[in-house]
Amino acid sequence: MKYLLFFLFICPVIGFGQSISLDRAEQLLEEKKYANAEEILESYLKEIPNDIKGIELLGDAYGYQEKWNEAIEEFEKLVSMKPKIANYHYKYGAALGMKALSVNKLRAITFISDIKSAFLKAAELDPKHINTRWALVELYIQLPGIVGGSKSTSLKYAEELEVLSKVDGYLAKGYIYEYDDEPKLAELFYKKAIQIGGSLTCFEKLTNLYESQKQPQKAIANIEEAQNKHNRNALHYQIGKVAAEYNIELNKGEQCLHMYIKNYSAADGVPKAWANYRLAQIYKHKKNKTEALKYVDLAISALPKIKVFHEEKADILKRFQ
Repeated sequence: MKYLLFFLFICPVIGFGQSISLDRAEQLLEEKKYANAEEILESYLKEIPNDIKGIELLGDAYGYQEKWNEAIEEFEKLVSMKPKIANYHYKYGAALGMKALSVNKLRAITFISDIKSAFLKAAELDPKHINTRWALVELYIQLPGIVGGSKSTSLKYAEELEVLSKVDGYLAKGYIYEYDDEPKLAELFYKKAIQIGGSLTCFEKLTNLYESQKQPQKAIANIEEAQNKHNRNALHYQIGKVAAEYNIELNKGEQCLHMYIKNYSAADGVPKAWANYRLAQIYKHKKNKTEALKYVDLAISALPKIKVFHEEKADILKRFQ
């Protein structure tokens, strides 16, 4: 009886310990401590090699670190163990796709069939899997026709996305037309996405389109609309960046960059040094050598290894000789 009681007691403890390991690994992944998560998960899977969640998390940890061979191996295990789970096929295809991007073009071609098969299987298994349809949109528009690329097939999956989520559908169509060098249609669908969803991502896609088309005034107007809706400090930097790069609305750009620096937090993403660099560009456009050198020196002192900062200082000195 005492052995039975021991067994009944120890099993929950073991299970609890396993749960702690996986929970800790998930927490580390959220904290972007991928190598630490990998270490815990590799140790965990030595003890329980067929744990589905553990294998998936380890594949994720490898993927975040761009260890594509290792990620492919883990996700391939999941596909073999649970062939009817769409997300496992999706992750397997995504890892294969990233591997293909990391090798030369001739070798990448050898991955295309497996990538397509994985994504198509995921789409078949789950008619509502949005990420898979996004992957198929990108795959078919980016592939050359000679190896199976097809704008019409890409649009087909964009239509499927639109049924599931109008915003995703419009963004997908905008992406397709932008990639196919049809900026007017891309603009139309990005604007539709903004009208329906209005997320920062929607605004960002339209801003990037305007910048790629050398339309800085439209880019600034769109960023300002995003700022009015979302009130994010990061958007102050974006306005300053466009103003500095295109030598337009310099006073507005200067004001926005100073506001960005004043209200800066790590959540804003772009380091203050880059805002100082943009201010240096603006003051150079304004022919203010003293202020231009002041701000480019601030940028260099904060991030001395950034090459463009030093190039900007050299250009300022050359212009004001």
